[in-house]
Amino acid sequence: MSARGGSTKQKLFEGTLRLATAKGLAGLTVDEIAAEAGVAKGTVYYNFGSKDGLIDALLRYGVGQLAERLREHSGEPDPVVALESLVDTGLEFIAEYRGFSQILVSELWRTPGQWHETLSLLREDIVSIVKEQLQRVADAGRLPEGVDVPTAAAGLFGTLLVVALDWQVFQPHRTRAEVRDGIMVLVRGMARPR
Repeated sequence: MSARGGSTKQKLFEGTLRLATAKGLAGLTVDEIAAEAGVAKGTVYYNFGSKDGLIDALLRYGVGQLAERLREHSGEPDPVVALESLVDTGLEFIAEYRGFSQILVSELWRTPGQWHETLSLLREDIVSIVKEQLQRVADAGRLPEGVDVPTAAAGLFGTLLVVALDWQVFQPHRTRAEVRDGIMVLVRGMARPR
C-alpha cells in the first residue's frame, strides 16, 4: 500500500492509515486526514464522498491486496504446502502493513460498528480463500474425520491475525519462519501425513 506514483487517492489512503494506526478510525476527522495527506479537505469529499467512504475504500483496498496475495498459492500441488505458503504470505503482509492489520483486527472484533457490514464481507472473502485450501487438504484425505472445514478456516484466519500481530508487537526478534512454523504446528497436528 505504498505510494505508486503518489496519486491523490494513495496519499489519502496512506494518511488515513498513519492517523488510524496512531489513534483509531472512529475519532478521525476529514480535516486531519486532509492535512496528513497534504491535500485540500475538499479532495476527500471529491474522491470518496465522506470520511466513511474513504475508510470503507481503505478497508476494501487493504483486504483486496491481502486476498490477491493469498490466492497466489492455489496452484501448489501439495495442499499442506499450499496452506503453509498461504500462512507465510499472510504473515508477510501483516508485517509489511502492521498498521492496517491492527485496524483490521480491532474493527473486525469490535461490537458491530460503523464498518461492520464492509468488514463482514471482506472477512468472508479471506476466510473463503483459507477454506478452499483447507478443503484441498480434506479432499486429499489428510484431515481427521469430523473436522468442520468452515470453522477450521475461520479459526486459522483468526489465529494468523492474532499471532502475527503478537509477533510484530511483542516478539519482533522472532523470524517470520519461526512464527509460520509455530502456526503450522497447529495445522500439521490436524493434517495427516501423505
